[in-house]
Amino acid sequence: MRQTYLKPVGRDWLDQIFRSQAALSGGVVKRSKRDVFREVGMDALELEVRRRGFHMVECGQHVVISCSGAALRIVC
Repeated sequence: MRQTYLKPVGRDWLDQIFRSQAALSGGVVKRSKRDVFREVGMDALELEVRRRGFHMVECGQHVVISCSGAALRIVC
């Protein structure tokens, strides 16, 4: 039987970000802003990042999420 791959959308897409190995280990996750707007919207992503106590930075056409509650310091 052929298995079909279903692309996650909406809440599933958002949950997939935070189930990634990088997120689970307290690392950094990067996504394109285009994908964020298409899948859930920036407000929903920001709300979820805040709810989890993480930090998010917009840089060019990407968002970078630090999946740690540790203090974030921008050096330069």
